[in-house]
Amino acid sequence: MLSCNMKSAIIVLVVTLHLCMVTSSSSESRARHKRAWIIDSFTIEEENPGPFPYRLGKVHVDRDYRVKFILLGDGVDVEPVGILQIDENTGFISVLGKVDFEKHRVLKLKFEARNASNEELDTRLGVEISILDINDQVPTFQKQVYEVTIDESQQQGTGVLTVMATDFDRPGTLNATVEYKILTPITSNAEFFIEETGRISFKGCLDYEKANKYTIVVEAKDYGEKVQLSSSSTVIVNVLDKNNYLPVFNGVTGLGRVKERESGMSPLRIHVTDKDTKGTAAWRVRYTIKGDRQGNFEIQTDPETNDGILTVVKPLDYELASVKQLSIIAENEDPYFSCELKKKTSGALWKVINIDADPGKGKVPVFVSSNVTILVEDINDPPEFTFTTREVVVDEDASIGHYLETFTASDPDGKSPNDFEYIKGDDPGNWVSVDPKTGAITTVNALDRESPYVVNGTYLITLYAVDKGEPPMTATATLTLHVTDKNDNLPQLQSNTISMCLSDDATMTNISAYDLDDAPYSGPFRFELVGEDKDKWSLDTNYGTTVNLIKKSTVYAGFYELQLKVYDQQERFSVQNITVAACDCSISQDCSARAAASKTQINSSAIGIVFAALLLLLGILLLGLLLTCGRKKIEFPFSNDSGGMLLVSNLETPGTDCKIPETPQLVKQDQSKTATQAAQGLHGQNGTLIQSSNQQAAISNQQVGAQRYNYRVYESSQGQSYHQHHSNAVYKSLQTSTLSGHHSASSRGGALFLKKEALTSLVSQRLSSIQAFEEELCDYDPKVYTCEEDSVVNPELDSISVDEGSFVPDDLLYLGPRFQTLATICSPTPTQP
Repeated sequence: MLSCNMKSAIIVLVVTLHLCMVTSSSSESRARHKRAWIIDSFTIEEENPGPFPYRLGKVHVDRDYRVKFILLGDGVDVEPVGILQIDENTGFISVLGKVDFEKHRVLKLKFEARNASNEELDTRLGVEISILDINDQVPTFQKQVYEVTIDESQQQGTGVLTVMATDFDRPGTLNATVEYKILTPITSNAEFFIEETGRISFKGCLDYEKANKYTIVVEAKDYGEKVQLSSSSTVIVNVLDKNNYLPVFNGVTGLGRVKERESGMSPLRIHVTDKDTKGTAAWRVRYTIKGDRQGNFEIQTDPETNDGILTVVKPLDYELASVKQLSIIAENEDPYFSCELKKKTSGALWKVINIDADPGKGKVPVFVSSNVTILVEDINDPPEFTFTTREVVVDEDASIGHYLETFTASDPDGKSPNDFEYIKGDDPGNWVSVDPKTGAITTVNALDRESPYVVNGTYLITLYAVDKGEPPMTATATLTLHVTDKNDNLPQLQSNTISMCLSDDATMTNISAYDLDDAPYSGPFRFELVGEDKDKWSLDTNYGTTVNLIKKSTVYAGFYELQLKVYDQQERFSVQNITVAACDCSISQDCSARAAASKTQINSSAIGIVFAALLLLLGILLLGLLLTCGRKKIEFPFSNDSGGMLLVSNLETPGTDCKIPETPQLVKQDQSKTATQAAQGLHGQNGTLIQSSNQQAAISNQQVGAQRYNYRVYESSQGQSYHQHHSNAVYKSLQTSTLSGHHSASSRGGALFLKKEALTSLVSQRLSSIQAFEEELCDYDPKVYTCEEDSVVNPELDSISVDEGSFVPDDLLYLGPRFQTLATICSPTPTQP
């Protein structure tokens, strides 16, 4: 017998018993064993609180020997381990702990009966024990927080979101059945509801401006018999603003004027407002222009202000229309919609009025419009050619003055054509001229089809028509000349120098010709040898662009000048000179190169001879220069007779060993100078300027007493100084001279001027006084320290002034301490007369 303790709340489930008899070999024994097992049902309640252990039931086996009971499987030695055990002697099954239905809904076990004396297997039995479910699982949502975004234009009744809660109790029972409910209250314009499947929707109208987000609490509860379990989740619904407000025009700014032929400027700015969220497609405005048939305007949206910027993209013409009437249409990027709540009802969707203007759904779009006026201002229009391009065919040998074409322009402003001036533009070959009044084009130079300005037989000329408006405007036209070819070029050879190898047999080389003209005025050519040497040479063929020149056996090494007539297809010919270099090719394959090398050697030798001659000439010149600089001194003849008229005006420290040349250089003299004066080279008439290597003097016929005198101080390039009128020795020599009552001086040269009769002797005396033995009187250029009135004055020096009264020569001896240093720079002993 099998017995078990049962409680009133237990639901009995059938235990399926699998019997395996494996002992006696006789059929009688197996039948007896089967009848010995008594089978009943086993169940365990989920989460039974105990107390533990408690007996689940007993297994009884009728045997003549003592049986040992063994229990294996789920709840014993397989998870959940330690839940069940069996008394091996009595067969009682006990429950040791709680079982979770959601984890183990059935426990699969194995019963074994063995002979207690020898452990021999008597019987093995498979048993399944069912777990009784209780309502211990709370419905669980997939997410604790759901979030979704929907359009404001979404209509009521459409799904927003579907939620799902799962109860892990036994499926198909009330414990696992879930019911959904929305706990949040309704709003003034919309109410959310949930269906049995967990699908959430709404009634009414969404309005972003009233509520841009909804927070909904959804509850899920099961139908447990004794206790009902529930849980909740939060659903956040974000509303995306859509276009439920149309833009509103509120004015324009700008001049509303545009000059004709102008583009890229904005005459107007159109202002609108929109209550939708700034920056969204519901707020952004898209503008359209109506009434602009020529496409002169476009309008763009300012992304910051939503204004419409009207821009001229194609120039307007005042003569066509001085006023432009435009209609500006404004609509949002998102299609317009509206939802108006009429009545709330219970249990069904509310009564609303929806307007959907989505063109994508076949709806008529909704927009607003405004009219604007644009004034067109007249300006000077450019001329317009009747034809901007012309093509003319002309022979390249056309005569000068040949008429080509006439271009005519008109003024859109209505002016007379006589107000234009036609000007030639691009004419790279300067071949044509343009009549400034009529626009007639004629040739002024010969045309040449072979000119580099002619491309594929065409020559381009540009022409301008300039009106006299303010500002002047210009139109451009192009004349294309198709220049036909004429036979104006003669054939030419590709090369006039060829080389040929010597051989016992006849040898040949190629000769090629070309012609700048095109067919039929060019090749193939006919060739003919002419000249004295034509008998030594022959042509293999005389027709084509390339022929063979054949050398006869009588031709030896050297250079030969041949003449060749080359005829074009029109029998026009040119005589070409050919230089043929014949040589032994076993030495060099290029006869021309050998000839060039030979010429190079000759040129090098000639250059060497020229350089040697130049060096020899240079040596001769240097030798002559050395021979002319001897130690012999030539005495310069001087005359001490000054006539008492000249004051010595300069003193020099004695020079070197070279004496003064016999004839000093005369820098400036009068054309009437006498022969005596030319021989001496020292004085002239009426202000003659005399200059040697070291000194200068001037003569004037002005009165000394009536002048104010300026004096010059000079310094040589060697740093030696000399002065005029300041040496005591000079003044002493002057005192010994016979002076006339009237002395002449010049204000032009800055030096004293006396009578010309006394000049020669006094200058000679002065030159002799500054000459020292065996010392050279070197040449140097003077340096001016103070100048005359008309010259630039050195600011570091003062002018020397003498009263304009009577002139006393002794006064020159006492000029003050400022000239002491200057006077002592060079103070040689005066020469005694």
